[in-house]
Amino acid sequence: MVPGLITAALLLLFVGGCIWLWLPGHKAALDAAAQMPLDDDKEETA
Repeated sequence: MVPGLITAALLLLFVGGCIWLWLPGHKAALDAAAQMPLDDDKEETA
C-alpha cells in the first residue's frame, strides 16, 4: 500500500513539474539557458 502511494506521489510531482516547466512564463528563462553553451563559445573566440 505504502509503495503504491509513494509511486503515485512521485508521478504527480513529475507531471506537475513538467506542466510547470512548460508554462509560457518560463520561456525567457528557458531560452536564456539554451543559449548559455553558445554564449561560452562566442566568448572563447572573441
